Amino acid sequence: MKRKNLLKIMVLSMALVLIAALAGCNQNTSNNQEQQGQQPAQPENDQIILATTTSTQDSGLLDVLVPKFQEQTGYTVKTVPVGTGQALEMGKMGNADVLLVHAPDAEKPLVDDQVVINYQLVMHNDFVLLGPPEDPAQVKGTADILETFKKIADSESLFVSRGDDSGTDKMEKGLWTKTGIDPAGQKWYQETGQGMGASITVANEKLAYILSDRGTFLAQSKNIDLQIVSEGDEALKNIYHVMQVNPDKFERINAEGAKAFVEFMIDEDTQQIIKDFGVDQFGSPLFFPDRLNG
Repeated sequence: MKRKNLLKIMVLSMALVLIAALAGCNQNTSNNQEQQGQQPAQPENDQIILATTTSTQDSGLLDVLVPKFQEQTGYTVKTVPVGTGQALEMGKMGNADVLLVHAPDAEKPLVDDQVVINYQLVMHNDFVLLGPPEDPAQVKGTADILETFKKIADSESLFVSRGDDSGTDKMEKGLWTKTGIDPAGQKWYQETGQGMGASITVANEKLAYILSDRGTFLAQSKNIDLQIVSEGDEALKNIYHVMQVNPDKFERINAEGAKAFVEFMIDEDTQQIIKDFGVDQFGSPLFFPDRLNG
């Protein structure tokens, strides 16, 4: 009898020890989860390639958004800032997972051909024409951008073009076409083949006119003498979309990572960041979000 009682006591003791151990494990797990509450689960494929226009890079916006996306999701973003034309070409070749660009007319064929999917409106700003303080073409204050371009051509005032098939370059070339003027090959018309920031620097050194997105201009305004000489024309609206490269077209696309980035860009918290970006430094936002509710 005593032996049976001893056996019962031993079994009960072991059970209590096991229960206590399990409770401790659960507590430790809970504590670890609390400590790691903001640490996302590591994606199986955590590398994504973002092909984007230089304006999102030169303005400093991506310096704010990309680290936040990486922190929230566990993905690592390789950003390739190029002209929109090159970014779209990277999409066509399957050399990027996600695109953030600003040339809707050039984007449409990729959307129609399903080269890209999950095509989402993100934000907009506008283009402005910059010029030297002396304003040799006498265009300052002229709202009609086509009239402004004609005056620059008529006066043969120096004009710097990106010439890199970017969204800005496409816009500028389209405006020249609408004026009926072909500036290519003219001594007063010079192409840099570089991004927005670098091209503004060249125009500033040469005291030339240049078409710029407003965001990049504001980001560089303290370092240059160029001023806005024409703005406000409806034709100068600058619209940005984000889109996934279609994984059904290319095997190596990180579909989950690209989808996560698209969803991040149109998320209300991200849209609020875009709305506030630049206000403290410049007194006005560099971009205007298009997906904010209210």
